[in-house]
Parts: sequence; C-alpha cells; structure tokens
Amino acid sequence: MRFLHISDLHLGKQMNDWPLLADQEAVLQQIVSIAETEKADAVLIAGDVYQRSSPQAEGMAVFDSFVSQLVNAGKKVFIISGNHDSALRISYFASLVRSSGVYVTEAFDGRMQSVTLQDKDGDIIIWMLPFLRPSQVKRKLPEEKITTYQDAVEAVLRQTPLDPKKRNILMCHQFITGCETSDSEELAVGGLDNIDASVFDAFDYVALGHIHKPQKVTRETLRYAGSPLKYSFSEANHRKSVTVVDIREKGDIELHTVPLYPIHDVRLIEGCVDDILRMPYSEDYVWITIHDELPPPDARVMLSVNFPNTMKFSIVNSKTKYDIDVKAAESVEDKSVTELFSDFYRLQNNDQVPGEEHMKVLGKVLRELEDSHETY
Repeated sequence: MRFLHISDLHLGKQMNDWPLLADQEAVLQQIVSIAETEKADAVLIAGDVYQRSSPQAEGMAVFDSFVSQLVNAGKKVFIISGNHDSALRISYFASLVRSSGVYVTEAFDGRMQSVTLQDKDGDIIIWMLPFLRPSQVKRKLPEEKITTYQDAVEAVLRQTPLDPKKRNILMCHQFITGCETSDSEELAVGGLDNIDASVFDAFDYVALGHIHKPQKVTRETLRYAGSPLKYSFSEANHRKSVTVVDIREKGDIELHTVPLYPIHDVRLIEGCVDDILRMPYSEDYVWITIHDELPPPDARVMLSVNFPNTMKFSIVNSKTKYDIDVKAAESVEDKSVTELFSDFYRLQNNDQVPGEEHMKVLGKVLRELEDSHETY
C-alpha cells in the first residue's frame, strides 16, 4: 500500500504581512497531482492544517477543495490536529466524513484513535496521535504521573493495544529530540516539549509533523515530511517535498521524496546595489542585504524594480554592521511567545536581552496557562 505523507500546511499564514494563500493553493494542487501520478492509496496529513485555531473562511475553503479532490481521485485521507489547530474545529463532522474515506482525529479521550486498512499482506493499522500537551493527558489519565510531553505521550502509548505482528503506522505532531528546526516553528521554552525518538520504536513508520524541514530522525522510517512551502527566511535553503511511503509485508518499507515547486521561492540575496541591479527580474520573496559603504538613499526602491516582492531589506557595512531600522517589520503572527516577550523586554530595557532567569519565569507562566486552558 502506498501513502503520501505531508504536514504543516499552515493555511492562512502570512510571511512578513504578505498573504500566502494563493501560494498555498498552488502547492496543494501540485500535491493532488503527485498523489495521482504516484498512485497513492492514502494521504497522511500530520497536523497544522491551519495557521490559527480559528481559521479564515478562505483557508478552510482551500482545504475543503484539496481534500475533496483527493477523495474524488479515490484516495483515503487521514488528518490529525497540530499545535496551531483547534482540535475541536478540525474534528467537526469527523464521524460523518468517515463514510467518504476521510479520517480525522476526534476530541482526545485518553486513547489513540486508529483505522485498520487491509491489503494482500494483511492489516495496516493507522494510529492517529494529535498534538497533545501534558495537561490534556493528565486530565484524561489522572492515575498517570505526567510532567513532561514525553510523559504524556508514553502514558497514551501504554493505553494503546499495539499488535507487534501487524504493520503499525503512527501519525504524530510533536518535537522529537535531535531534529533540525527553523525560525517558523513554535517550540516550548527550554525544550520542554522534547520527546525521545525511542518512544516510537514499536511503530513501523512514524509520519511526523511540526518541524518544517523534511528529515529523518534516528531512522529512515521516522520522518518529518516538512512544510510544503518555505515559511521563514531560515528555510531559504530547504528543499520542500512530499514523502512517498510504500508499506509492503512486515519489515519491508521503501520510501522516496517528490520535490515541490512554489510559484514564489524564498531567497536571501546579498551584494552591492550595482551587482544586485544586474540580476534577472524575479517575483520570488526575497530578503536583500546590501554591503555598500555609501548606499543610495533610495536603494530599496531601486532594487524593488528587479525584486518587487522584497520582504526584508538590510544594510551591512563597516559603519552600520547591521542596520535593523531598514528591515521590514516582521508580522506578529510569525513570532513565538518567547520572541514576542524578548522583543518587549528589549524595548523596555535599552536593548538588553532577557536572561536565563527571566526565561525560566516565562516558561513557568506558560505551563500554568497550559494547565488552565488547552490552547493558551
């Protein structure tokens, strides 16, 4: 049986206040085409369907069209919620759409939900683990000692009647220790959300979401599919793709990736103004850094002729070293809670960064908020 593994669509996301929905719709059309070309039996969407827990109607319409096209092409679709999603909104109508071959995680009740598929080699169990916080699991499993994210996931797995003789696929949206991150992910203060990869040793394939760079973690069959688009300039060198997974008999798994091509790439451009002006016209999303000692006062305007979608503009030379005043302001929604706190602290304290003790206090406050409400 062949699966397409994707994640972190973040529909409705903006990058530096630039709307990306048209880019997202275009790349989802590519994924539909790949699913058909690769003759995939099912598509695994490993969380963060939307950018916000209250998604925009336009983003919901794009996702509805995407899933409908997959179903009309005869593909089953499996969806779990991520940390950016509202689990309740994602699971709305979940029981109804099952009849169409769309399987969505419903409200967490202390156990993992699963779906059994069959092929010539027997059963394939799809286990669906949405993004979970320790407080959520603790409420449902009060007898368990749960402090960390790893405690929470291990507690849920202990409740899971896993048959090691069958082929078990896990869909999961968590941060696995050792993976390579970028600026666009929202991670817990101090790495409190780390989970060791060994927790998932019993699963034949683990379809991960949450981290935006496609990568394996400790083994080939424990993988982040990555986001379909670049969502920050720290991802400029990423090669976005979808992962194609062939599950044969027990222990026989083969996978490969298929590249995705955005309508606008995300690029870093550096050099002197005259050199950049000689570069070919491009509508990619760019961050331009110039190194002229005496830059023209209208340098940004001059360069926008060649690069109309300039999101950031910086000057670095022997006098300025780094001129943050000419950078376009980053969208608040692109920043994590810790980044927003750091920005505010620097504004109030003459550009001094917060110390370790400040960050510990912030982490304590955020954990208390988690305990009082699932989505702070």
